[in-house]
Amino acid sequence: MSSDDAYSSFLDQANQDTSASKATANNKTARTKAVDTEIPVGLQNVDQYYTSEADEPFEPVSLRWDGNNMPSEDELADLVGHDSEVSTMSTKEFDPRGQYKDVLQTVEKAGDGKSRIFRIGYGKTRVEYYVIGLDREKGRIVGLKAKAIES
Repeated sequence: MSSDDAYSSFLDQANQDTSASKATANNKTARTKAVDTEIPVGLQNVDQYYTSEADEPFEPVSLRWDGNNMPSEDELADLVGHDSEVSTMSTKEFDPRGQYKDVLQTVEKAGDGKSRIFRIGYGKTRVEYYVIGLDREKGRIVGLKAKAIES
């Protein structure tokens, strides 16, 4: 009987998911700040996913911002606590098939009627997309972000 127990233990160890610890380590490097002020109601229950190899949900963004204009790439990097590649994208680049129109409209309603799209890279395959608008009245940027894996 002990040989059966030893074999069962061996199989259990061999079948353990070792990718869980690696995924946790990778997610820590992809953490950025997204909320430090009240989230507008319209952004709280968005049920849409960004389609990539990860299919991650869009999450709310609400960050204090004293500027009168949208933040630049460097300013957004500072706001979210990221020190690598940040770029802006056109709507056509972000949404070539028109599947994120609701996301763009929701962000524009939460802000002052315009949106801007930022892409933040984490290495070769991991990115976060920020679709943000400016809420001058409350001194913040608001929007949605989604993580993606692009290999």
